[in-house]
Amino acid sequence: MRTTGVWRSGVAATALAALTVVSGCTIQPAGPPGTSPDGSPSVGGSSSAAAPSPARRSPGDAKPPSSAGQPAPKVLWSPGDRGMDVRELQARLRQVLWLYEGPTGTYDASTVYAVKGFQGKRGLPKTGTTDSATWQRLLGMTREPGKWDLYASGGQPAAQPDPRCLTGRVLCISKTSRTLRWMIDGRTVSTMAVRFGTEYTPTREGVFDVYFKSRHHVSTIYDSPMPYAMFFSGGQAVHYSADFAGTGYYGGSHGCVNVRDEGKIAALFAQVRDGDKVVVYW
Repeated sequence: MRTTGVWRSGVAATALAALTVVSGCTIQPAGPPGTSPDGSPSVGGSSSAAAPSPARRSPGDAKPPSSAGQPAPKVLWSPGDRGMDVRELQARLRQVLWLYEGPTGTYDASTVYAVKGFQGKRGLPKTGTTDSATWQRLLGMTREPGKWDLYASGGQPAAQPDPRCLTGRVLCISKTSRTLRWMIDGRTVSTMAVRFGTEYTPTREGVFDVYFKSRHHVSTIYDSPMPYAMFFSGGQAVHYSADFAGTGYYGGSHGCVNVRDEGKIAALFAQVRDGDKVVVYW
């Protein structure tokens, strides 16, 4: 007698993401930007059953039922597209851990790669473009992104300047939009995304003056780099933060105003003088 057995096995994997934020002023722990409801991402092929080989069908055979009479899903966004819809797509892809950058609002190569991975995991055609079928599947697995989910890497439009910023040379810093305007006599010279202190180490609000500049500063308390530091209140300064550049808003400083664009703060550092005004407001 011959016995035939069929063995089946399944393997489940769970991905855990944790970030440790190191700011220019301190080391602050930060939680992950989102958790994946479907496990860790792995770029793989479709899980759907393959269509019968053309070699096994005669020319008179009908098309497979899955494609007969069904129009292709409508393409919603594709490489090169820009805007808030793309930013939301990227924020939702971050929630299921298929995208680790941005959102930037630009449908770039990283977004194409993430969409392909998401599609392949769920048996959808791996086109890299976001069609209606892909979008509906993603909507069902994610929550609506909040304001700072959409602007985790900056890009929020600058708030209107505080009236105290409209005269003289001013670093005009808005906590509402998380932006810094460098202004001279009411004219905006440059703007940049900034990050502030945490709940327990808040950045002070009010009107201050730059009293000390240090190009290669290192914190004497936390032994952490604070390049292009411009001190305005005690140990609080505007300075470049490599951590902010790498992880966005999923963390905070020990009260300093972090800038993530090194080129912009380098230009700002060269222009700002001791005695220039600093206004921090909501």
